[in-house]
Amino acid sequence: MSEKTKVGVIGAGNISEQHIKAYLSNPNVELYAICDRNEERAKAKAAKHQVKNVYFNHLDLLNDPEVEAVSICTWNNSHAPISIDALRAGKHVLVEKPLCMTVEEALRVEEAVRQSGKVLQVGFVRRYGDNTQILKQFIDNGDLGDIYYAKASCIRRLGNPGGWFADKDRSGGGPLIDLGVHVIDLCWYLMGKPKVKSISGNTYARLGNRANVKNHAFYKASDYDPNLNTVEDLANAIIRFENGASLVVDVSFTLHAKQNEISVKLYGEKGGAEIEPEFAVVSEKYDTIFNLQPQVNKLTFDFAKGFQNEINHFIEACQGRKETLSPVEDGLEIMKMLCGIYESAAKGTEITIR
Repeated sequence: MSEKTKVGVIGAGNISEQHIKAYLSNPNVELYAICDRNEERAKAKAAKHQVKNVYFNHLDLLNDPEVEAVSICTWNNSHAPISIDALRAGKHVLVEKPLCMTVEEALRVEEAVRQSGKVLQVGFVRRYGDNTQILKQFIDNGDLGDIYYAKASCIRRLGNPGGWFADKDRSGGGPLIDLGVHVIDLCWYLMGKPKVKSISGNTYARLGNRANVKNHAFYKASDYDPNLNTVEDLANAIIRFENGASLVVDVSFTLHAKQNEISVKLYGEKGGAEIEPEFAVVSEKYDTIFNLQPQVNKLTFDFAKGFQNEINHFIEACQGRKETLSPVEDGLEIMKMLCGIYESAAKGTEITIR
């Protein structure tokens, strides 16, 4: 491998900007190529960042022997096929979350990783946040004791981005697969990645995309269509693990809530912690409860720093200097949870995960 890893970014939409900025800030990377099937968008993105190679078909990029690694920043329904194509072409892969749309797809990607021997890192960016890694040190050293309960919320009162996000055929679902994937993974990772036993989930499609609402701005996808919405508004679930621990989660694109909310909390036998909305640790010493406020640069998730850490770690993994923190096996387990919630909601009953 060359001194600088040559990277191609597949998909030139909004999230690609975070990848591109992080690659450009890494001295061990040459941002070699941009690819998007929208030729105008691909050319504009390449020109903006002075990237010399532009492709309009991912297979053409993957056939370029100079490319050593790729970021996949495309619609969810293309994550699995493009990842498999890239692995078979001998490229390392960073694929945006979720890994794919079904458990079956995840198993095929896992097999492709095994056969290729290449790195595949799933874009669970919150694992790479500074606060997450600090808290993990507390947990790994036993300061919180056995973590037996976690709960997470990611509530948008008005925030269905529309476009492909609202098209189940391309996205695989709504807030659960888009937002829930982050907070579910964050809790599961910090809980020590216990094996799932059963899931009881609910989904609701009661409010639509609320395109009628005026005087309250929210992010809209570039292909926003007020008449297209085939995903849920809200999802909630309780996930039970084989070690007896449990996770409660609720997420929404739209809800008659007073305000947006993000909350991630974990509870152990010796202490507890909150990673959102602000990093804090709860402890008990000398028969007294302490709320500990870590002195850190930012008490909530630092979006730009998280992506930079994630990209830096990916490049070190590509160069054989680190193991990824978010391997394909974890992507598979998260897909089991996401798909399990949708299955439980569809059946109206708790399901067992094998």
